[in-house]
Amino acid sequence: MIFLWAFIIGGLFCVVGQLMFDVLKLTPAHTMSTLVVIGALMDAFGWYDPLVKFAGAGASVPITSFGNSLVHGALTELQNDGWIGVITGIFEVTSAGISAAIIFSFLAALVVRPRG
Repeated sequence: MIFLWAFIIGGLFCVVGQLMFDVLKLTPAHTMSTLVVIGALMDAFGWYDPLVKFAGAGASVPITSFGNSLVHGALTELQNDGWIGVITGIFEVTSAGISAAIIFSFLAALVVRPRG
């Protein structure tokens, strides 16, 4: 049953993103930024962790999870280390994803020739 819910919840995030493209005519950058902010707000209200427990990868894989990770890391480290923890917590939780994006983008740039 967890696979079905992961598919449905992940699909709903994709539908929201597609509607933002088609109906609101947002650019990919605006859509991605908005979805990150939605994930951050969901974590701030305490809604994202129950969603991850319910839907698993359907909630932990989409871009909204990045916003969740940013806020979750910042709030956790704020409690542990004070205000400096806001900055360190953001990077502590998301550094692996950011590093992977940089490395794979660099590798893709070596292999793919841009059109121009």
